Amino acid sequence: MVVAILSFLCFLFLCHWRWNKTSPITNWPILGMLPGLFFNVSHVHDYATSLVKHYGGTFVFKGPWLARMDAILTSDPINIQHILSKNFSNYDKGPTFREIFEPMGDGIFSTDSETWRYQRKLIQSLIKHSKFMLFLEKVVKGKVEKGLIPVLDHVSSLGIEVDLQDVFQRFTFDNVCLMVLGFDSNCLTIEFPEVAHAKAFDQMEESLLYRHILPTNCWKFQRWVQIGREKKLSSAWKTFDQFVYGCISSKREKLSRGRALKMEEAEFDLLTAIEQQEREMNGIASSNKFLRDTAFNLIAAGRDTISAGLTWFLWLVATHPSVEAKILEEIKGHLLDEVWRVLGIDELSKLVYLHGAICESLRLFPPIPFDHKCAVQADILPSGHHIRSNMRLIYSLYSMGRMESIWGEDCLEFKPERWISEQGGIVHVPSFKFIAFNAGARTCLGKDISFTQMKMIATAIIRNYHIHVVEGHPISPSISVVLHMKHGLKVRLSKRNV
Repeated sequence: MVVAILSFLCFLFLCHWRWNKTSPITNWPILGMLPGLFFNVSHVHDYATSLVKHYGGTFVFKGPWLARMDAILTSDPINIQHILSKNFSNYDKGPTFREIFEPMGDGIFSTDSETWRYQRKLIQSLIKHSKFMLFLEKVVKGKVEKGLIPVLDHVSSLGIEVDLQDVFQRFTFDNVCLMVLGFDSNCLTIEFPEVAHAKAFDQMEESLLYRHILPTNCWKFQRWVQIGREKKLSSAWKTFDQFVYGCISSKREKLSRGRALKMEEAEFDLLTAIEQQEREMNGIASSNKFLRDTAFNLIAAGRDTISAGLTWFLWLVATHPSVEAKILEEIKGHLLDEVWRVLGIDELSKLVYLHGAICESLRLFPPIPFDHKCAVQADILPSGHHIRSNMRLIYSLYSMGRMESIWGEDCLEFKPERWISEQGGIVHVPSFKFIAFNAGARTCLGKDISFTQMKMIATAIIRNYHIHVVEGHPISPSISVVLHMKHGLKVRLSKRNV
């Protein structure tokens, strides 16, 4: 009897293999397409790109039987416009997203409806304040001058290798903690210290990707018994929360002593500003959890996206000498004197070619490689695909930058010129095609902040150093919810004659 059952199962698997052999992924009985996903997880972003290309821009993923993993994967701009704008009210983050990104709590990235609208309005009112960009410029300039340049000078003078990705992660973590919490973690020093809460943040980020890949019941079981990556996630989460709640406690102590700080004061930070604004709007103090969730989401937005974007951008510049030469020429052309300094916001706005080069880098290597939604009600996408209620839709930002149908046959080439008009300005590309900053109602509030920081840091590095990527160093995306480099970016730096 057992032999007969095994023979029948083998027959079913053989039939399905024959029926699916022309597809880049096989839909197995009971297991669905999960084996193919596991087999290709080491290069999941490129694998997803091959799937959407094979299926004309939109692919239906079939998960294991009863696992509730069925999903639509799309890189079709018309579908994305429909999901993020035209039928926005029907596509929430949904309970599955909130379960996966549990450490984010009830912050702006994981909430829907009125909770999301309230937080977006609150944060927007702060970062759009006329004084905020001055505050941002001061913080970034200070960290470049006192943190980044001394470290890179030290490395270049010794002629040793350095991981630029590690440098950028340290820089942006210090930077965002200063802006959000008013606390300098001092991760970026020549000693390259191991900072517990920064390491914990990295561990959480890495663990969260596996919640996308494993069936829900599997990772929930691991969480329940505290084994594997869920055990690491819990430990890292506890460490990071201790750090954030400690900062919140310190802020509350200052406020209780009547030493609340205003926007124009030098020690301003977003956590203090949010607490003050909450008091003014609601007449009561914010809960510790609200401040913790808001701080966590702002740190996640300001740390990883900037560091990942800078890493890929500087690698592309270092491996394209003609682009590096044009950026350097443009920087020198807008310096009013020969003395090197960190360029200000007004000067940065004149660097058109640099802006185009950053856009091109973000097109090919978006810091957030994919995002997902959950359908509230059944729907039909413009591509004709039927969506069930509570079905997940994943849109691949990484794949969109590699679609010939969007960017032409040269879509895999790094060409900043595609962003420059004949008149010398920046070419406007609809957000549903260039989606690095999301689109529709959830368009990233920090888009201008991100460009400003990337330009300030990039100009400081390109103006002062020539980057030599270590020969033979492997370059590939990491398996993470943020598109880091799997092996870092190992380089040597040589000082320019400024």
